[in-house]
Amino acid sequence: MLPRAPAGFVGRADELARLSEAARSGTPALCVVTGPAGVGKTSLAVHWAYTYAGDFPGGILYADLHAMEPDGTGPQPAGVLHDFLQALGIPEERLPADARGAEQLYRSLLTGRRVLVLLDNARDSAQVRPLLPGTPGSTVLVTSRNRLEGLAATDCARLLPLERLAPPDGVQVLRTVIGEARVTAEPVAAAELAALCDGLPLALRLAAARLAARPRLSLRAMADDLVDEHRRLSLLSNEDLGVEATLRLSVQQLPPSGALLFRQLALHVGSELDCGAAAALSGLPPAEARAALDELAAAHLVEEWTGDRYLMHDLTRLYARSAAARADTAGLHRLLVHYLSAAQAAAAAAEPGSQPCCTLPPGVTPPAAPPVFADRADAMAWYVTERANLTSAVAAAADAGHPELAWRIAVQLWPLVVRQVHDGWEPALERALAAATALDDPDAESRLCSLLGWVLTENGQHTAALEHLCRAPDLAVRAGDPRGQVIALINWAAALEHVGDLSGAGTRREMAARMAHALDHPHTESLSLYHLAAHCLTVGRPDEAISHCRQALALAPEEQSDERRALLLDTCGKALQALGRDGEARRCFSEAAALAGPPQPVEGAAAGQGGVALGGGRAPGGNLRVVAG
Repeated sequence: MLPRAPAGFVGRADELARLSEAARSGTPALCVVTGPAGVGKTSLAVHWAYTYAGDFPGGILYADLHAMEPDGTGPQPAGVLHDFLQALGIPEERLPADARGAEQLYRSLLTGRRVLVLLDNARDSAQVRPLLPGTPGSTVLVTSRNRLEGLAATDCARLLPLERLAPPDGVQVLRTVIGEARVTAEPVAAAELAALCDGLPLALRLAAARLAARPRLSLRAMADDLVDEHRRLSLLSNEDLGVEATLRLSVQQLPPSGALLFRQLALHVGSELDCGAAAALSGLPPAEARAALDELAAAHLVEEWTGDRYLMHDLTRLYARSAAARADTAGLHRLLVHYLSAAQAAAAAAEPGSQPCCTLPPGVTPPAAPPVFADRADAMAWYVTERANLTSAVAAAADAGHPELAWRIAVQLWPLVVRQVHDGWEPALERALAAATALDDPDAESRLCSLLGWVLTENGQHTAALEHLCRAPDLAVRAGDPRGQVIALINWAAALEHVGDLSGAGTRREMAARMAHALDHPHTESLSLYHLAAHCLTVGRPDEAISHCRQALALAPEEQSDERRALLLDTCGKALQALGRDGEARRCFSEAAALAGPPQPVEGAAAGQGGVALGGGRAPGGNLRVVAG
């Protein structure tokens, strides 16, 4: 018989409609409801069964297949068939002795009947197939934590992945358990509770039960308790049920490679990852790591997100970390090296012709298959996608005692930093600078002082910026890095301009241009000339600005990005405009606009291209005016 109807069932209108559509399909309807532990698969199936029981005059057959029994002792199909046959009126003495005979009798009895067969908690497709009717009319509804793609391939099953509850529905679950008044009194805390429970009905009901048992406990206090990641799983449990216990059962069913990867995910620095990161964490070859990710996705322990990316929701991530004692900590080092190598490749593709910021630390082996980027757009898209993981990797490296990786990962972020300068980079760069200082590495300190100082300048923190920037050139000298000294002078000059010291800024820009010319490095020299030209334009020397721009444009054009050349042409056009040479200026603006191309989804690039498209009237280059690599 069916379990009792779920009390306080909330939402799921779309999923209920899809189940009804499948039941009306005319063929032997087979629908598989899949999803992670605690998402409400059984509740959905049982609620639908009670709602539409009248559509099945032949009755309802229900079996709990107990796929998540830790010892694998769930019922076998033959035993379920015997129970079903007795429910269909076959006395025990007439039950077939063999499984094949039981299947044949079962299917013959369902012929011409309209029956609902509800198979709850199925382990795999093989456990379900013997229980399928053989003719149209009946409907089979299966729930499983696994995707059961085999049923879709061979039995035309409709797969219904059950998503987490939307925030309003999550709040409604709380409302059904603790009442309207408490939720209405604290709507913000109620929404936070729903979010902290990951939209999982099981977690929401456990949190609500805790509140119901403690009428004096505010929703705000409960939310504040759940914010503590070390306590969240223990709070979302009671004497016979808990999120942690349901997740443990899912993990126990994993194949060996999936189980290995899940253990290693405890070490991951973020909530998303791709196949490369999974291979680094687990130590598996990329193809095997991809297969392990698929195993986790099939068990709904990770979610396929976009493209090659997978998402681990918060409660699953916390459970993985609670079991982290079994993780191989060498996996974290491999992951950090993976991100460093990938960022090096991305920087080279994003800024062709630029000198690499750093190499791998001595003795570190690069990944076997580092990512390859087709062009700048590909590299920048990767930076944007991995931004959270990369900044978290800086902190993770510092915390794990790998300062030599922390600072290197941070400086390789510069192509994204200069395009999204107002995006809160200071904490990661400050951690990296502390790591470099602890190493007493003047090269690392110089680069980070320069980059952090420029970020602070662009965010209006001029005093703090100058404290870092005035140190950077001397640190570069100590490191024997003349190119680093040029970059440091350029960034120092930018900060001085912001505080109104145009004379000091000009002196440092001229010094940077002279040093860059002596380096015989076209990328660095064109950068220094661009900044010198912009300064000359600012202080009313347009003739000099034009000269510097043209000199920069003539330097190894094949090593200069279209973006850099567009900025130089834009500045040259503004200088020509200032001299009344409008025809020449228009030609510069036209060529710059063609090179700049369409706006890109990063603030600095869009600002720079906006200035080009307008043909004057705003500061050249926007946030692209400094390359602090």
